[in-house]
Amino acid sequence: MTENNLPVNTTDNDYELDRRHFLKIMGITTVGLPLTGFANFNAQGVSFVVDPNDAIAVSASVQWAIDELETALKAQGVAIQHCASIDKAISGNLCIPIAAAKSAMAKPLLKKAGANIPAVPEAMGLVPAMHGVRPILIATGHDERGVIYSLLELTDRINCSASPLSSIHLSKPIIEQPLNKVRSINRMFCSDVEDKPWYNDHEMWPQYLTMLATQRFNCFNLSLGLGYDFLTGVTDAYFLFAYPFLLSVPGYNVRVPQLPDAERDQNLKMLKFISEQTVARGMNFNLGIWMHGYQWIKAPNANYTIEGLTKETHAAYCRDAISLLLKECPNISGVTLRIHGESGVTEGSYDFWKTIFSGVANCGRVVPINLHAKGLDPEMLNNALSSGVPISISPKYWMEHLGMPYMQADIREPEIPKPNKKTSKLMNLSEGSRSFTRYSYGDFMKEDKKYEVVHRIWPGSQRFLLWGDPVMGAAQSRAFSFCGSSGVDLMDPLSFKGRRGSGIPGDRCAYEDVSLRPRWDWEKYLYSLRIFGRTLYNPDTDNDVWQRYLRKNFGGGAPSAQQALASATCILPTVLTAHGESAANNAYWPEMYTNMSIVAVLRDQIGDTPSPHVFGAVSPADPQLFLSINDFAKELVTGKHSGKYTPLEVAQWLYDAADIAESSLHQASVKAINKTKPEYRRWAVDITMQVGLGRFFATKFVSAVLYNIYEQTGDRVALEASLKEYKAAREHWVKLANTAKGVYMKDVTAGENPWLRGHWLDRLPGIDKDVDRMSKILDDVKPNDTRQPVAIMAVNACLNRTKRAVAKCSHVPLKTFTPGSAVNLNIMFDKMPASAKLYYRHVNMAERHESVEMKASGNSYTATISAAYTQSPYPLEYYFELEESPKSVILYPGFNELRNNQPYFVIRRT
Repeated sequence: MTENNLPVNTTDNDYELDRRHFLKIMGITTVGLPLTGFANFNAQGVSFVVDPNDAIAVSASVQWAIDELETALKAQGVAIQHCASIDKAISGNLCIPIAAAKSAMAKPLLKKAGANIPAVPEAMGLVPAMHGVRPILIATGHDERGVIYSLLELTDRINCSASPLSSIHLSKPIIEQPLNKVRSINRMFCSDVEDKPWYNDHEMWPQYLTMLATQRFNCFNLSLGLGYDFLTGVTDAYFLFAYPFLLSVPGYNVRVPQLPDAERDQNLKMLKFISEQTVARGMNFNLGIWMHGYQWIKAPNANYTIEGLTKETHAAYCRDAISLLLKECPNISGVTLRIHGESGVTEGSYDFWKTIFSGVANCGRVVPINLHAKGLDPEMLNNALSSGVPISISPKYWMEHLGMPYMQADIREPEIPKPNKKTSKLMNLSEGSRSFTRYSYGDFMKEDKKYEVVHRIWPGSQRFLLWGDPVMGAAQSRAFSFCGSSGVDLMDPLSFKGRRGSGIPGDRCAYEDVSLRPRWDWEKYLYSLRIFGRTLYNPDTDNDVWQRYLRKNFGGGAPSAQQALASATCILPTVLTAHGESAANNAYWPEMYTNMSIVAVLRDQIGDTPSPHVFGAVSPADPQLFLSINDFAKELVTGKHSGKYTPLEVAQWLYDAADIAESSLHQASVKAINKTKPEYRRWAVDITMQVGLGRFFATKFVSAVLYNIYEQTGDRVALEASLKEYKAAREHWVKLANTAKGVYMKDVTAGENPWLRGHWLDRLPGIDKDVDRMSKILDDVKPNDTRQPVAIMAVNACLNRTKRAVAKCSHVPLKTFTPGSAVNLNIMFDKMPASAKLYYRHVNMAERHESVEMKASGNSYTATISAAYTQSPYPLEYYFELEESPKSVILYPGFNELRNNQPYFVIRRT
């Protein structure tokens, strides 16, 4: 953000004299006014100045944004004038020239104001300046989107304020540019009964899309055909194989017999409307066609089926259908395709997908293709690139969940390819040699790549509860530009509501308490999407962007309300990072957690955790930096430590976040206004529930560590302590579940299986059964005659936790390296540790980290990454393991106090 509120070539006194002279003419006293800025200027109205020769300013999308600003001002009684020059603006009005930064009108004004708008796409500026003795506010940008963002920023300020004109009087310029090229939100149609209403709502779409544009999302992604992973047991098939739900393709008699032609035609008409409305707001419209299978398997209860398609005509029909669809909907800016086996097409069907790619390439215009990364291999990628259209790849960020705000350092063991592993024919690549692409950025981060990488956040960890933390949002924003990545596609919070035939008519937010239901589901998440969109654009967004929204809703409680939700938001991503019971959202839902036993193997649906399938054996989602519960307990018993982050540290993070969230919510309740309104009540309930989730998982982590100490040592005291902690965890769950009682429906659905639907209270019997199992084990264990010293030490370490030491060292990371040249790394210390080890690998999830013992030299340790290793198309990542003693080992850089940094270094290729 630029801070320069004086015109160029003037002194402070000249500037102030001009300003005070103008205010005197207007009859406004200057006593007590600040020396700069116009915060107290009492304008009579607003004059919009648009040069008709400025192609950007008169474009349709900018004119739409001007209308939005005008509507907001008029709603608060402000008179509006439109004119073509500043000199024609009404005296006494606030004058807002609206112009492209390089236009004939804006260029000299900006130069005189000493303001420079970056010459990058979507850069925006709001610059207070002087035109003679008249104060003006220049709304400008490098291009259409930049100008739109400047206008929508003013509109948002007005909508969040009771004093519209004072809210847009700036004392210093606001000049911003985007960090991430792609800032997309993905809305999914997966339920006939839950999604038809919003899909066909003409009144909703303009308001929803305006909100997205205001929060600087630049792409809306509508996904069809993602209601099922596989075609077995389909019950709700609306839009599952999307083409015949939208089109009748000439030359083919492919149809949905249960669907009236009029409804099919209306679906296409609605798709045109949505795409038109999106583009009208300066955004791209992307259409996801996720399913290309058309034959349901063992699905006697399917509500819709496909007729007229055969194996022989399948590829040609899909080619012609997608080409026709792109012609019928010229505002579709891009298409997303899933090419692995869950598309309904056997992996390795290269000719089939080449045919589809040709349909996109030959639609009469350039339409980029976005490929889902799972199972994508070099041959398929090269085929896509050979189609001649721009290609992007979207790998999953943190598996099918949301973890801490960095790119995980490694994948879990189940995702690592295994030689000679048996796979299904359908999934022969994504379950075989390309399994590392399932839940990570895979091997797609080459420096010389001819495609873009746009990460995708899958809706797994958190589906219903509110979230929003500006600090985490900023860190995520930086992560999405990792090694030249272009941005992110966020699946919206309710993406999987009613999935796989589990839809229930009524409120998509799943409120039983009807007074809490918003008119449109997305209105619950206005703050969440504000933070996500604005930090994606600019991670250094001013805090007032969040506070003005919260002040409007909560008054004096705004700062505490912000802190409460921010702390609560950290909880589930932290749980997921340290404890990844399943990479699949269909098996692991920590928000409405189905209890996994500490003491017995019970849950069949958890198929991708290490054996035995018990709580303590679960792998972290990032096993390179975090320890599993059982591995940590082993370290406690053996006294040998790795330096990885431990379940006890994670538990403390969760306790701290829960405590801060709870205390901040209490402070907000004391100062907040409108506490009986649904906005505050939804806020309070969801934060309270996340506080309970944090304390439940933290306490269960401690219990499980103690239980494994018992398993290793037979120490009854460890088992007693484990049971005590487990019972405490159970009480945390009781409290959060009862908070949800009467608020959320008794059957909240994200799928058909019992662990994907129900209520938090439904999960309590599973917890109780496992507590009883542990109690019975304790009953059968006799007191120890003599406790083992290692057991005493291990239990004491659990119950008297110490904070990790901070590395007292310095290291200047390299920014680039030359392929084929050795990379020499040095880390310096005030006090030398006993040893140091370098961990490194290419930014390629197909590979595992290498390690080398570093050599001591004076007050530093050194190590070399060989020239042979750097001869690679990938960037390098690395970190250090520092051992002061066997019991004191730390990682560097590791996490900072806020845990909002990348915990390793990255070097890019020259």
